[in-house]
Amino acid sequence: MRAVVYEQFGQIAGVRNVPDPRPSPHGAVVRVEATGLCRSDWHGWQGHDPDIVLPHVPGHELAGVVEEVGGSVTGWRSGDRVTVPFVCACGRCASCAAGDQQVCERQAQPGFTHWGSFADYVALEHADVNLVAVPDAMSFTTAAVLGCRFATAFRAVVDRGRAAAGEWVAVHGCGGLGLSAVMIAAACGARVVAVDVAPGALELARGFGAAVCVDAGRGGAADAVRDATGGGAHLSLDTLGSPGTCAASVGSLRRRGRHVQVGLLPSAAGGRAATGGGSTAVSPAGIWEKVIGWELELLGSHGMAAHAYAPMMALVASGALRPGLLVTSEIGLADAPAALAAMGAARGPGVTVVEPRR
Repeated sequence: MRAVVYEQFGQIAGVRNVPDPRPSPHGAVVRVEATGLCRSDWHGWQGHDPDIVLPHVPGHELAGVVEEVGGSVTGWRSGDRVTVPFVCACGRCASCAAGDQQVCERQAQPGFTHWGSFADYVALEHADVNLVAVPDAMSFTTAAVLGCRFATAFRAVVDRGRAAAGEWVAVHGCGGLGLSAVMIAAACGARVVAVDVAPGALELARGFGAAVCVDAGRGGAADAVRDATGGGAHLSLDTLGSPGTCAASVGSLRRRGRHVQVGLLPSAAGGRAATGGGSTAVSPAGIWEKVIGWELELLGSHGMAAHAYAPMMALVASGALRPGLLVTSEIGLADAPAALAAMGAARGPGVTVVEPRR
């Protein structure tokens, strides 16, 4: 099969032929029809993820058709249209038994722990636990957006953040994850403040339901959110992942507000923090005084389990959520290496989707 492969961190990848994957006994091989280009892929390419072993194929946000399943798989067969969360759970650990597959103790992540979806085919583990059916009416391009950014934003806003109609919700960082959060919070009936430095991102955010847009490039983002909301947001999310956006998100809150950290913060050494733990940058001084004095909630959110997709899929089917609108660029596999490298510079608005058969 063809795949985007990099041999060294930070060096431009190439498209070359590699052996076709085979399914494990509990796994499946999926023919990739569409896969999102995410900033997490760029972090991996830069060497910020300790799970990656070279040479490597990136890509974790995908949709396609089941090509082959392992002998122990019972719920899926060749020809099924599927997507998958970026966290592929084991289905057997204590966290999985509690229904918390998104924090599985033995999780696999395509594009990080093993070769990913910037390829004609991708192998996925524990198919009966992790695959999600894609309706015939949903395009593969739309379905690919769900696996990481949109599903992650849905759980962060709805389940972890508990967004409610009439509340003020601030979203700091309007990339694909942040724009998803804007759309979802607006669909919940919340009044959304979108915060970013890019005019194009803020324009999209307004189109997706943001009531107020704040240009963080002018400084004072937290003050601007508090002014716009009459005292602070009820819920604020850092969907970018930096010490600055984290501090601004917490600083945006009113008393007894809720902060959800969704974007991965850089490690103390400057790289991407591993999801399994490790040292991360410390929030600026003064944050904890406010957390205590104002009784703020600080919450983390990490993806969404496959069994939790049904409410989100129903809202997409009804038209209340339209993740396909996030896609602003569709490219072929040959264009993916350059697009991956370009994510380190100023990003374009919206989501880029790679279509291997394009």
